[in-house]
Amino acid sequence: MWTSIALHTTPEIPLHRAPEIALLTRGVELDVLGIGYDAITDAERAAVVASHPRPDFKDEILAAFTDGLHDRPDTTFGNVKADVLAHFVPGFVRGDFVDAILKSAWSE
Repeated sequence: MWTSIALHTTPEIPLHRAPEIALLTRGVELDVLGIGYDAITDAERAAVVASHPRPDFKDEILAAFTDGLHDRPDTTFGNVKADVLAHFVPGFVRGDFVDAILKSAWSE
């Protein structure tokens, strides 16, 4: 399970791992991003939402990400959570991978 959670934000890797890891990734992609939404019928979606309601899901998940990250912005370097802080935290400056390389202590 830990591996599933750790890898679900790296879309292609989990698909080459154990089935439960790939399944968790596909579930997160559908639930959070809507990837594969049209592959599920209206009736199937309705059954899932009836069992697991989504009241204000989009705003709530973004608020949860923001709340969990605003005190540790450096953890967003190189991942999609930087998008969240850039959108919701005034003055947030995301890390720049190219700058990190060019400004490293190495002469070349």
